[in-house]
Parts: sequence; structure tokens; C-alpha cells
Amino acid sequence: GLCILLLYTNPLSCLANFSQAKELIYKIKEGLPRGTFIGAIGVDLNLDFSADPPFIFSLTQKKVSEQYVNLNNTTGELYTSATEIDRETLCADNVEGQGCVLSLDVFVLPQQYFQLIKVKIWIEDVNDNRPKFPTDEITLSVPENAPINARYAVEQSALDPDLGPHGVQTYWLVNDFGMFTLDVEENEGGELTPFLIVTEALDRETQAEYITDIIAEDGGTPPLLGAATLKIVITDVNDNCPQFKESQINVTLHGNTTKGVHLARLHAFDPDLGANAQISYAYSERVPRDTRSLFHLDKITGLITLAGKIDTGTAAFYKLTILAFGPGCIPAVAAVTVHIIKVVTGPPTVIPRYIAPEKDGVITIKESEPAFSPIAFFTINNIDKNQRVDCHLEGPGPFRLGPYQLFKNEYLLETTEPLDYERIQEYELIVVANSTHGIVIKTFIKVQVLDENDNAPVFQHSLVEISVEENNPPNTFLTQLQASDQDSESRGEVMYLLGGDAPGIFVVDQVTGILTVAASLDREEKETYRFIVRAVDQGTPRRESIATVVVTVQDRNDNSPRFINKDFTFFVPENFPGYGEIGVLSVTDADAGENGWVALSILNGSDIFMIDTGRGALRAKTSLDREQQGTYQLWIEAVDGGEPALSSVTMVTVLLLDVNDNPPIVLFPQSNQSYMLVLPNTLPGTSITEVYAVDKDTGMNAVIAYSIIKRKGGEPGSFAIDPETGNITLKRELSNRGLYSLLVKVSDHGQPEPLYSTVMVNFFVNETVSNESYIQSLLTREADIEVEERPWYIGQMAEGPERYEPFPCQPVLIALSVTCLGLFFLVVTLTSYICCRRFKKSRKKRSEVEIPLKIQNDSMQAVNRKLRQISNI
Repeated sequence: GLCILLLYTNPLSCLANFSQAKELIYKIKEGLPRGTFIGAIGVDLNLDFSADPPFIFSLTQKKVSEQYVNLNNTTGELYTSATEIDRETLCADNVEGQGCVLSLDVFVLPQQYFQLIKVKIWIEDVNDNRPKFPTDEITLSVPENAPINARYAVEQSALDPDLGPHGVQTYWLVNDFGMFTLDVEENEGGELTPFLIVTEALDRETQAEYITDIIAEDGGTPPLLGAATLKIVITDVNDNCPQFKESQINVTLHGNTTKGVHLARLHAFDPDLGANAQISYAYSERVPRDTRSLFHLDKITGLITLAGKIDTGTAAFYKLTILAFGPGCIPAVAAVTVHIIKVVTGPPTVIPRYIAPEKDGVITIKESEPAFSPIAFFTINNIDKNQRVDCHLEGPGPFRLGPYQLFKNEYLLETTEPLDYERIQEYELIVVANSTHGIVIKTFIKVQVLDENDNAPVFQHSLVEISVEENNPPNTFLTQLQASDQDSESRGEVMYLLGGDAPGIFVVDQVTGILTVAASLDREEKETYRFIVRAVDQGTPRRESIATVVVTVQDRNDNSPRFINKDFTFFVPENFPGYGEIGVLSVTDADAGENGWVALSILNGSDIFMIDTGRGALRAKTSLDREQQGTYQLWIEAVDGGEPALSSVTMVTVLLLDVNDNPPIVLFPQSNQSYMLVLPNTLPGTSITEVYAVDKDTGMNAVIAYSIIKRKGGEPGSFAIDPETGNITLKRELSNRGLYSLLVKVSDHGQPEPLYSTVMVNFFVNETVSNESYIQSLLTREADIEVEERPWYIGQMAEGPERYEPFPCQPVLIALSVTCLGLFFLVVTLTSYICCRRFKKSRKKRSEVEIPLKIQNDSMQAVNRKLRQISNI
């Protein structure tokens, strides 16, 4: 790209400069630290650094070169970069003997100085790699008959990435046991191969293997070592022959000895292994054929038994030569001398009669047979009258031989306790009969115990307790059940099964006993699983044992706290005392322990409300006023104690219920000293004015009723007030001019006791207001106001000057009163509607004479005094 750019600017200069390419060669060692100086290109090119413009040096292969070297762009000096140069990595494909070169192309700029510099950096090897064997353990087989100086190559030789003298130079053994040494050979390619040399004669029967360490050492300074375990296995050769434990055996035999009696058992031993140690027994050719027929020799076991009847007239003793043959060996020789004792009257004979199964002199008995089970009878015959024979048993085991009841010369062989195959499988017994003439007769008996399925499998632990975290992956390993059975063969093979109470998610391998859970567990669904596992053998009948498995699912914080309601609404009467319990927020967390601990907190409104962290009781720090705020909405957060913590939020609405704590407030008239001008010719039924009041409470606590409780001036019943609207109506003609005053009670319908306020309504009856100061003086005087003792509803019913006496019949009176009251309310409603329209028109005309109301905060007694003053005037 730079060449193309220069061609466009100055083609001739580009071609001319490329023809001046030069080559610089530097040498460094691998593994140098960052910032190590390599060479100065500008100095080595003899460049004049005083030239203007100055020289610029640039690497063309940025990615490759900057990985290993840094170039100073102004001086041309090369340094190693942060990445150490590893010759074995950089030149991994180079063959040994070929150098490792890092080639760089450097441009000398600007255009007028342009040169292409070929820089070659030779990387010299250092000893930074240890020899390494391809395997940690090397096995070498050497036959025990290997001759001295025999050589065996160790094919797994060590490798060293370093070159030349830094590569592997020699091998040696840590311990040669005085039997071996190590030699090194170099092939044509220069590779070294260690050879194990045998220096002494080997004998596998003395030591079968030698284990040492083989060390590979390179030529560095200091040298680096690599090691591997060298296992030298001495293989067996047939270098041993059988040898008899006893080469001379003497046997005494009576002439009347019974056929089948065991005379002797020969034992030969060969220390070799396998087929090299197989031994067979045979008579020597020196033993006559008839003697071989008389005394039978088992070629495998070496047992000699009497196979025929002895002729005491032909021979007094027999000499038996026995050979023990091994593969490729000269046979070992043993001699058995059988001395025959003549019996003139016939020697005693021991005749066995077997009760238990017997074959070839081997009696078999089941281990399940009880104690005192009979095995065989032994009868002693051919006894002189003058001789006595004593019969007893020799050999270990739970057996006894004794006379059978009252029969003479009859002996019973029986067990003394139950046999146990798992303890002893075979017994060798000798029945010895001694006569008073010194005759000894021995009968050899072998008793084999037959195994039965008398042992049930036994679990290593009858209670297996397992803990596993919930949300486990499927097929999680839980434990490996272990049970053992002392019986043999298939009777001792154990199969593992789950009990019928085991959930289907648990699986046990019938052979290995590995217990797994096939599904993910949830502690919140079930915390503990308890079931039975069975260990069953393969005997007949099958025996089994059980163990109890308890799987405890450990909790993880996988459940957020949960409120029992999506949101909560509490109704609380206003003026509820501070720190009183408004309500309880019930929250649950399905987790256990700290994961299930829940703490509550208020996210908003904590300056007014508080909540018990543990119990969840919501409280207000101060008394609440519905008239200031009727509804509060709070956000409550529940946080559990897990790690990480989980949370949930709910909304709580607190609605304040109204309490009758506010009396009605009279808005009109605004003062007890205000008044209204009423013309003398006002007709009865005319709406004069109204009392208007409001109540801050709600519901029935805010329903207002108006009534006249006191008056001054005029006759009783001259004025009437609507209990619902507060509209005051003239009921009778006004005959006198002057000031009329009504004390109106404004009461709510609250419970348990209604609250009320009073206001003074003043009327000045005259055509005009000529002297306002006079009227004010009347209002300020104290005067008594006559009290109308009738409730407001009676005043409405008793219109006019007349009073009606009640009927003698009270039910009729009540019915008429209710009817009249209903008609009255209907008439009053229509009249009020008409009067209101007229009143609005008349208020416009009287607006010129209406006097603003003034605020008076005196008590009721002060009002009464002023009314009395007005009355006096």
C-alpha cells in the first residue's frame, strides 16, 4: 500500500529506493524481560540524524512484530515488548539444527529517505524447559533368567524442547538395588535412548519387582531434571522344580486292614507361578505293578489308599517310590515304607457305616443340621476275648465319637454344635482304634460343610440419613447403599430394591446400590422423605433385610415472602389514639430458617405510620384527623433473611371513619348582631330569611337540623323554621314594629350524642331604616329572650294561636298525627320552593338596606344579656 502511494507521488523515487534494501542481523536470547535493548537501526545504517525533516522508522507487520518487539519511531532502536519470546513456541515447526529467526521489515521515511530494511533477529536457545517423560510410570518386564549384561530399552524416553546441550544429555537411576545399571545410546538422528542393564542374577521367587525413579538430565547450567517412576517387573520362568516336604514316610499297616483306608498324603511344593508350578504324582518304574494295584496313588492330591486285600504271607513290608513331576523338571523323589503287621487271630477291623452322604471318603453335611446330628457308625470287629479296644477321635471341630448306648464295640460319630460354613468349610478327622495288644488302626475322614442360605444380607447402616439441597438437577447421586451376605456363590449375591413406600422419584441400581433421585426436589412441597430399601440375596429361599432411608431436603431461598392478601384495607375511626394497632399484615414465607424470616418496612409514609417488623402490626405515631386527610395509601415491603434476600410489596389503604367531633358551623347569619329589615305589611307564609350552616363531618354526623329555641318579640308561633333547609317563614302578621330576635339551634345527627351551635337571627320590622345607630344600640343591650319550649317539629305542626288538646284515644291521635305530618311536609316542601324563588327576587330589592354581619365570639350568656338590653329599649 505504501509502494502504491509512493508510485502516485513519485514513481521513479519509489522504484529507486526499493532497490536499496539492506539487511541487519541481531542476536538475542529467548525469555528476555520487557525493554531489553536489541539494536539501533539508525546507528547501524550510519544515518545522519541532523537531517531535516527527521527520519521516521515504521514496522510493516504490526500484529506480528509488536507482539515481540517495540520500535522507537524516531531513533530506530528495537526493544523487547511485554511478551517474552519463547523460542520453542515461536519456531515450533523448526527441525533441530535449524535456527529460530524473527524477521521484520522496517521502512525508513519520509519519502526522500525511503529505505526498506530487512531485520533478522536470531533467537538463541536458553535452558528453560525440563526434560519430561511421556508417562509418569514406566513398566519394564525382565525375565528372571536374564543373563548378566542383558540390555532392555526404555522406549518411553524423555523429551526436552530445548536444543543442543540444553536438551537431554543423560539418564540415571535413583536406586539401582545393586542389580541394575543404566546406559544411554544415541541413534543416527541424535536421539538418546536409555537401556536397563542387568548386573546381577535375578530371582523372581526372591523379589518379584523393583520400583525406582528414572531421572533425565539436560546439559544446562544448572541442569534441569525430569523424573518418572520405573517399575521393573521380573517375569517368571520355570527355574524351580517340585520338592517334597517329607522325603521319607513310614506307615504301619495290619494285615486285616479294610480296603479304602487312607495310608498317607504326600505334599510337594513348586515356588513358580501358574503352569510352571503344576505338580503331578506317579509311582517310579521300580515299584512293581501288583504293588501299584494294591496301593492306589492319586496323581493330583498325592493321597495313598489301600485298594486291595493284604497278603501277610508274601511280604512283611512294601517300599513305595513316589515321583513329583513339574514342567521341564527332574522329578522329586519320596519314599513311603509300609510295614505289615501279621495278625494271627485276625486284627481288629473298623467298619464305617455312613449316615450322612459320603463319596470317596468325603462326608458332606449341611450347615443347617442341628447339633448332635449323626454322621457315621463305626463297628469294631475281630476282637479277641482277651483284648480290649479303645476308640477315640482325633482332629479339630465340633465332633465327638462315643459308644452308642449299650451296644458293645459300636461307636457313633456326631456333631456337638451346629456347623457354620462361613467359619470353617472343611474338617479332617481321624478315628483311632487302640487295642491292648498295641495295635493302632486309623481311619481318615474328611467332612465338608455344605453352604446354605442361612444368612440374610446385612446393611452397613440400618438408618441411612441423607441431606440434599432442593432444586437439585435430575438424577442427582444421593448415596451408595452397602450390604454384605456371608453366604457363598449366588446365595451371597445381593440385589437392592426399593420398598413399597418409596416415592417413584427415587431410583436404586439393583447391582451397585447407588441411590439417585430422578426429579428436582422442592422442600416447600415436602421436606422429608422416609422409605425402606431392601437387600435381597439370590438363595433359596431368598433372605432379605431392610434399612430405612431418610432424605432431608435442605432449604434454599427460592420463595419470596407472600402476603395473605393482594392488598389490605383498614377502617379506623378518626382520633384513634397514637400507637394504637390499626391492623395486622399477615405475611408468610414458605422457606425455612433464616430464609423464612420476614421483616416488614414502610416504603412511604414512615413519618406518620410505623409497623412492627416481626408481628406486622401497623400503627400511627399520632392521632389522625379525617377532616385533614381521609385516606392514606402505604406501600409495605416484606424482605426475608435469605442470601440473596427476596422481597414482595403490598399496598395498604387506611380509611378513616368519621367521628362526630365537629359541631355545625353557621355561615349565615355571620354574627349574632346582624339583622334584617322586614316590612310590616309582609304577608304570612312569606320566606323572610334562612339560616345556612355546614358540618365538616360526614354521613349522619353532617346531617343538620334547625330549630328555634328562644325568641324575643312577637307572639309564639309567629315564625317557623324549616328543620332541613333552615328557611325562616312568617306565620302571623306583624302588628308591632321594632326588633324581633330568634335564637336558632343548629344541631347534627351524630352519635352517640349530637353536637350543635346557636345563632341569633334579628328582624327589624319597619318600613325603612332611619336610625341605624338606634338599632345597633338595641342589639347591644342585654335582654331576655322567651324560650319556646316546643321542639322544632311541634312548632311546625301547631300553626296559629290555637293549641289543640290530644284525643282521648291515643292510637287515633298517633295515626292522625303521622298523616298530618306527612301532608305538612308535602305542603312545606312546595311552599318552600315557591318562597325560595320569591325570596331571591326580594333579596335584590332589600340589598340596599341589609347590614353586614359582624363576628361575635362571646358566650351564650353575653348574647342573652344583649337581648335583654334590646328588650328594655
